[in-house]
Amino acid sequence: MRAEQYIGSQKSAFENNNNIKAGALTAQFESDWQNISSGLRRDLGAQIYGQWIRSITLGDFCDLTGTLELILPSEFSASWVADHYADRLSLAWKSTNKSVRQLKIRTRPGTVRVEKLSDEGTTSGGHVKLAAIKSSPVRATLDPRMTFANFVKGQTNILALSAAERVAAADKPLFNPLYLQAATGQGKTHLMHAIGHAYADINPDAQILYMSAEKFMMEFVTAMRAKQVMDFKARLRAVDVLLIDDIQFIIGKVSTQEEFLHTIDAIIGAGKRLVVAADRAPQALDGVDQRILSRLSMGLVADIQPADLELRRTILEQRLAQMPDTRLGEDVIEFLARTISRNVRELEGGLNKLLAYAQLTGRPITRALAEEQLKDILSACRRRITIDEIQRAVCEYYRIDRSEMSSKRRARAVVRPRQVAMYIAKIMTPRSYPEIGRKFGGRDHSTVIHAVRLVENLRGQDSEMDNDVRTLLRQLEA
Repeated sequence: MRAEQYIGSQKSAFENNNNIKAGALTAQFESDWQNISSGLRRDLGAQIYGQWIRSITLGDFCDLTGTLELILPSEFSASWVADHYADRLSLAWKSTNKSVRQLKIRTRPGTVRVEKLSDEGTTSGGHVKLAAIKSSPVRATLDPRMTFANFVKGQTNILALSAAERVAAADKPLFNPLYLQAATGQGKTHLMHAIGHAYADINPDAQILYMSAEKFMMEFVTAMRAKQVMDFKARLRAVDVLLIDDIQFIIGKVSTQEEFLHTIDAIIGAGKRLVVAADRAPQALDGVDQRILSRLSMGLVADIQPADLELRRTILEQRLAQMPDTRLGEDVIEFLARTISRNVRELEGGLNKLLAYAQLTGRPITRALAEEQLKDILSACRRRITIDEIQRAVCEYYRIDRSEMSSKRRARAVVRPRQVAMYIAKIMTPRSYPEIGRKFGGRDHSTVIHAVRLVENLRGQDSEMDNDVRTLLRQLEA
């Protein structure tokens, strides 16, 4: 046999042996992962396991460094698993397979990637070590659905919307930072994402980062453990627009708040844009350093009030306009807008549930169906308005004596307010016609039915009457 042939045959044999070894190694790793997965499911519980661990698949293994890749379907899930379960996963693998010395948690190729590395050489406790973070696309952290075009303007949010549009404009804003204050589900997060999208449209090369205060704290603590605080600082200070949500959760260790304070000063001092959001005013934030509160208050504090009936109705109509094949009766829209009043998120969730149910079952969406399918949401949202409250509000509005609600007088100045009160009592309380009649001086149920139908018709013909009813509904809902 010639020397070249001998070398070639040996090389081929060596490659074949390697292939066999690699195959055996893969089978062993899959078996190890099944055992580890079972243990994690038992320790973490079925819900957490199903949400975060089940989707993990095994990637490549580097025999030289002992690095095993764990693949997750999205950047968010990879980041969450790395933040919360990297230590547990690393310990489990090292206990099960001695050849695994470190784990690399990443996303599948083609997805936005934020890699985090867990290895045995970082700290004595095996803490998470941040790997080099590749520069991600400008909008990687922004929800594509949350734009200014999809935000519904109303009297309760006009200040916050105008301020957000100003921050996103090319010209330097007159205020910095912008502080958005609103209760849960009123649109502050939507506006923050919209600012990011609008600014990116004007400045495609700008670096924009959206993160929650909780994520800020977790990443800072992780960086401290990995002794990579300077990398963390550099990453935040490199952005052109920093959006921090749910700032009420920034309470915690002094070092975390100190770093947040330095971040605020660095962003504002460099002339970059800072937007923060919370569910309360800066002065009402408990456990937050006074210096932070001072910085947050020096810009513009724009609050978003709970959506009124008009805005809720407009939101529903706009969402339905985006689905031309979907039909919803005016009575159903009015019912949803009036009864789901706590926040916009619940309102949209209720609408989505109805639409999904109708599509899956083929049933038309009626008010009866809405009451049946949304009883849990409606029960949580419905404030217990009493007929006494309604009578009191109507009498104050029309400036008549409370006794006129049950009197026998038939003067128009008394009858019309009484009919309005009966109408509102029917749509805002679960009381029957006879029960309402008894609260209005023992009147017959047919009198109440007549009043309800009359006011309903007048609202469609008389703008003044419609305005009176709308005003009273707003007052009672507030």
